Amino acid sequence: MRDFKPFPYQQQMVQHVLDTPRCALFAGMGMGKTSATLCAIDGLLFSGMAKKPLVIGPLRVARSTWPNETQKWKQFAHMRCSPIVGTPDERRRALATDADFYTTNYENVPRLVEQLGDEWPFDMVIADESPRLKSFRTRQGGKRAAALKHIAHEKVKRWVCLTGSPCERGLEDLWGQMWFLDEGTRLGRSYSAFENRWFGFRRVKDAVRADKSYVERVVFPHAQAEIQELLKDICLTLDPKDWFDLNEPIVRDVVVDLPPKARKHYREMEKEMFTAFLAGDAEAFNAASKTIKCLQIASGACYVGEDSSDWQQVHDEKLQALESIIAEANGMPVLVAYHFKPDLVRLKQRFPEARHISTARDEADFKAGRISIALVHPQSIGHGVDGFQDVTNILVFFTRWWARGPHDQLIERIGPMRQMQSGHQRPVYVYNLVAGGTVDEDVGVSIREKRSVDEVLMAAMKRRKE
Repeated sequence: MRDFKPFPYQQQMVQHVLDTPRCALFAGMGMGKTSATLCAIDGLLFSGMAKKPLVIGPLRVARSTWPNETQKWKQFAHMRCSPIVGTPDERRRALATDADFYTTNYENVPRLVEQLGDEWPFDMVIADESPRLKSFRTRQGGKRAAALKHIAHEKVKRWVCLTGSPCERGLEDLWGQMWFLDEGTRLGRSYSAFENRWFGFRRVKDAVRADKSYVERVVFPHAQAEIQELLKDICLTLDPKDWFDLNEPIVRDVVVDLPPKARKHYREMEKEMFTAFLAGDAEAFNAASKTIKCLQIASGACYVGEDSSDWQQVHDEKLQALESIIAEANGMPVLVAYHFKPDLVRLKQRFPEARHISTARDEADFKAGRISIALVHPQSIGHGVDGFQDVTNILVFFTRWWARGPHDQLIERIGPMRQMQSGHQRPVYVYNLVAGGTVDEDVGVSIREKRSVDEVLMAAMKRRKE
């Protein structure tokens, strides 16, 4: 565990949540919104200003991110988190558990509201990745957001919206999120009122058929400045470039937990060099192949059988983590590095809009902004590729691998120096998806500390035995 020493911008976040009962934190990726909000929750619980907080987020965030955050920092180790996720019995037990705060996923919200009814016990709600609430309307709208309508202001005294990208598709995304803070006081009591005040419509001719036309929504020129002025007392917006050294990438490890069944397969491979899947057996014949099999399981899919062409999906935790990163990217294209072929297949299945960059045409399309998620293999694209810095500043290592050279070279494709040479004053984000307690962590040590693979693995095995 580490000591939580908040950065100055995190101190601003903490103070904002403490001082503003219903507020929003709009902070860029990697700025520590979770730990800062957890610090504020701890203070509110200690002072009696909050009694039973509930965090609502995507499933992975509710199940792993927030519970893990309490175990990351010494100052929060005393805080008990109860994730209300899983089967109906698991959710009931979690709800009955005495804890300092609770978490649940957005999909579970309608059931939770219906189950608790007038006995809703949570006096503070933290909506993590709050754009999930953008579909709310006082009439109709999204079912999950609508389920919160009757408790948001009657039962909940404190409400916090957390996101790095509040307006992914434009200013129209704001109204639903802000309604949960002020019931429409600032932006309009209804979405129609909001829309009529700041948006207009125009008819546009179809680019293909001259006899056809369609209507598109346009934002009035004065809209953004007026909306920002109205929200400035409840919304704290932090831009990473105001706080970080743009000469270095902002590197973040996103740790995921292996589900129990996947953890069992991993431990069997680690100890016995063999594990049995439904699609076939996976066996390692030496230490090197065992490490590769462990990396495959950590990423979510493992080759089985003798010819190494069949594979078995083990878990999708990294896919869920990647979904969150893409959602927070606010429309910016994302470069995703994989290593094993099954991971490429799974990435394409999970993200149909993704494209494997394997030809000159693929590269040209990505540089032209026609690809939102680019899937690349570091060893095939690290050299001889230029121009990605004009497209994106976000790189995700979905699969970890020992080779430091291709790893560093891929980062340099969008690196800080290239960004500045192209006139972009923006930070470079590098995300490592790491399966906790696996060889994924050892790869990170090897790359970070430039230690040999043998040294790292020997130390890791010794540590785990102890």
